[in-house]
Amino acid sequence: MAFPTDLQIAQACKIRHINEIAAKLGINPEVLEHFGKYKAKLPLDLIKDTPSAHGKLILVSAINPTPAGEGKTTTSIGLVDGLNRIGKKTTAVLREPSLGPVFGIKGGAAGGGYSQVVPMEDINLHFTGDFSAVEKANNLLSALIDNHLHNRQSTLNLDPAAIFWKRAMDMNDRALRKVQVSIGGRVTRTDGFNITAASEVMAILCMSRNLADLKRKCGNIFVGLSKEGRPVYARELKAEAAMTLLMRDAIKPNLVQTLEGNPAILHAGPFANIAQGTNTILATKMGLTLSDYVVTEAGFGADLGAEKFMNIKCGYGNLAPDVMVIVATIRALRHHGGAQVDAYDTVSLERVQRGFENLEKHIENCRKFGLHPVVAINRFPSDSEEETRHVIDQCAAIGIKAVVCSCFVSGGAGAEKLAEAVLEELNSGRNKFKRLYDWNLPVKEKIQIIAREIYGADGVDYSERAENNLKMIERLGLAALPICMAKTQKSLSDDEKRVGRPRGFRVTVREFEYAVGAGFLIPILGDIMRMPGLPSIPASEGMDIDENGTISGLS
Repeated sequence: MAFPTDLQIAQACKIRHINEIAAKLGINPEVLEHFGKYKAKLPLDLIKDTPSAHGKLILVSAINPTPAGEGKTTTSIGLVDGLNRIGKKTTAVLREPSLGPVFGIKGGAAGGGYSQVVPMEDINLHFTGDFSAVEKANNLLSALIDNHLHNRQSTLNLDPAAIFWKRAMDMNDRALRKVQVSIGGRVTRTDGFNITAASEVMAILCMSRNLADLKRKCGNIFVGLSKEGRPVYARELKAEAAMTLLMRDAIKPNLVQTLEGNPAILHAGPFANIAQGTNTILATKMGLTLSDYVVTEAGFGADLGAEKFMNIKCGYGNLAPDVMVIVATIRALRHHGGAQVDAYDTVSLERVQRGFENLEKHIENCRKFGLHPVVAINRFPSDSEEETRHVIDQCAAIGIKAVVCSCFVSGGAGAEKLAEAVLEELNSGRNKFKRLYDWNLPVKEKIQIIAREIYGADGVDYSERAENNLKMIERLGLAALPICMAKTQKSLSDDEKRVGRPRGFRVTVREFEYAVGAGFLIPILGDIMRMPGLPSIPASEGMDIDENGTISGLS
């Protein structure tokens, strides 16, 4: 099996006018808000939020990936094409790429090979401006805070040393994690940046049901404390209306297409390791309204994106996955079995056998949510028949169907067997979704449940700062919010070096961030940062554009 070249993919791509894609969903092209020929925004009044109007929801997640990612988006898109090939009206509902990973370690994030969403360059670079709108709304609030301090307004009496709100930028830039802000020479305070995908405004966009809800949530953002210790919210700075009007278009989901001309809705893009890792409630409901089946994904491993999808998004969105897919690769199993980067493509049944423990733990976790996943083995050229057969047999031994998926090379045709397996599981009647914890439990108990049940930890430790944050959470009346853990995606633990299925470990909550507007608490575990840095050799170094505007190295 040889991977297709960019030229071969470009030659095979026959991108259709977006009106044709809309017609497949029964949408009158007149209601589309066009961004050129190949992408458009969808009006929110297309959504019918009743159970009888909803299609079936297929959630795709993965085992803990290697640093380069293992093709979860590629598999999701391939599954959409595969389901459509066997006569099932299916739409992909995915996240938008962030420029951080695009120029960082992963490169493009629109799928790969013959299993992509297009126009790929547009999607990876600015798209319809949603990330820019989120960033501007976030930083407008920062500007209003500093303007308030600069003018020494007495109404709120904000304490410059107790402001928790951070600026945002859609780029990996470790130098911005902590900065000093001088405001007209009068006030100096410590500030910092989150990457836009991890900002609370992005989370608010994902959790909102309409413009009014978006405005209310923006108003509920917890800015900081007054000098008297009173909590101050964005609505007291009269920020919510202006923030919302900046996002009046960003709240509308975006319609594009797969290489095979099937509909794909892309909307928002929070990371799963430092945010909630799923697209918007509105995009998911849009897809469920317009299609019989929706394939959506949750970022990184199922210990992160899928856990948050089911415990947070499903709670706020009144959603329930009908079936789940876990993406695994032989390369990643070798990694979890001890292989270093230079041995990822070296056949080793022994390493795959050891690494299977990681996949097995994710399967166990899915079952705790009442779901019996299908395993998609995303095929790479270095996979051996012996290694692949071992994974299929081991899954079968625990009652799980594992299917080889070759959509990168073969598009939807390479995912037909996976599509059939997903439908078989969906119709089995044994998937009965349930959330893992009650939001009303004490904060430490909710964190303990996630750490023990999902990560396999023996317990949770808290720094002095985290304990002080917990007192603030209780004082502000936030204890009943769900939990959005910020943790490395590379391990089930909070130590990225502990691959496979770690045992006998504890996790440490370093501090909390408060996403009051979005509606969750963010315990930050270990060394994870909400503003990532670039790798030693960024993906941007391999990108180019010629005199005709042709882009290379982005996929």
